[in-house]
Amino acid sequence: MHTDAKTYRRYAQARSRKSPLLRDMLFAYVSGGTICTIAQLLKNGYMAAGLQEETAGTAVSITLIAAAVLLTALGIFDRIAKRTGAGTLVPITGFANAVASSAIDARSEGFVLGVGAKIFQIAGPVIGYGILAGVVYGSIYWITTLF
Repeated sequence: MHTDAKTYRRYAQARSRKSPLLRDMLFAYVSGGTICTIAQLLKNGYMAAGLQEETAGTAVSITLIAAAVLLTALGIFDRIAKRTGAGTLVPITGFANAVASSAIDARSEGFVLGVGAKIFQIAGPVIGYGILAGVVYGSIYWITTLF
């Protein structure tokens, strides 16, 4: 490795703030668990209101997506995520935040060339890799069940 690169690495490491790993993990666990607990309470409430279990699950997903988008639009989601870390990335809320953030950032460029073109800027690769993984794992499963 080049001497300048080694010198810079030492310089950066000496001045970078050490991450409080245990605290970060605790906050992620508690905040993610809180979101999941809220989701379960919502599901119980929807079922108590007369929805069947599958419909209640769908209603919970819609509620969590709407709440994450609203909190993102108001700038609250990012403040929560800054304090709680990865716990807010419970898949459905984190995904909704990623899509909404891209759309909000691109709105000044118009609906077609701005929002329409950039809405999946962050979430698009996740969708692509998720589909690819589904195809690969589905193919493996299909092949292994043939024998």
